[in-house]
Amino acid sequence: MKLIVGLGNPGKRYERTRHNLGFVVIDRLANQQDVAVTKKLCGALVGHWSFGGEKIVLAKPQTFMNRSGAAVDDLLRTFGGSTEDLVVVHDDLDLSFGRIRIRANGSAAGHRGILSILESLAGAPFYRVRVGIGRPPEGTDAVDYVLEPFSGEETSELSEIVDRTADSVVCLLGNGPRRAMELYNRTR
Repeated sequence: MKLIVGLGNPGKRYERTRHNLGFVVIDRLANQQDVAVTKKLCGALVGHWSFGGEKIVLAKPQTFMNRSGAAVDDLLRTFGGSTEDLVVVHDDLDLSFGRIRIRANGSAAGHRGILSILESLAGAPFYRVRVGIGRPPEGTDAVDYVLEPFSGEETSELSEIVDRTADSVVCLLGNGPRRAMELYNRTR
């Protein structure tokens, strides 16, 4: 079993914001695999498919970003997985817009969703697929920036970025972390 979690905030208000990029990637993976991510379980919306004979669970925690860890921990327990089976997809202010970086561990780097997961899992390492949203313009608060919709220029590139990110997750599942990092950790 592999648990692929996209981070975001529930509700229409946050639907098209930068902070919901993890949800958008989960939706793209679900669409590609013809999976409905609609079952309510452990404080998340989930769906699953089989990939290479292994069960893959897609999840979007509905606990708001800063409490994502509780849903992730509950899902791992429910499905009998370990942190080695966990991949978290999330937005990242420290990467330029559209850049993907896959990591096997690390700190939260100020991301409250990742911090919540680290706290819930007692700091155990897990895979992260970080998707760059870039830094806010001078004078814009980071919290306001991540909760804003993508700009028109960003929106025009977003579909391709989401496709590449979904592809990176599939590569991670099918070819392992080393190959996925080799292919996707480069600049665009």
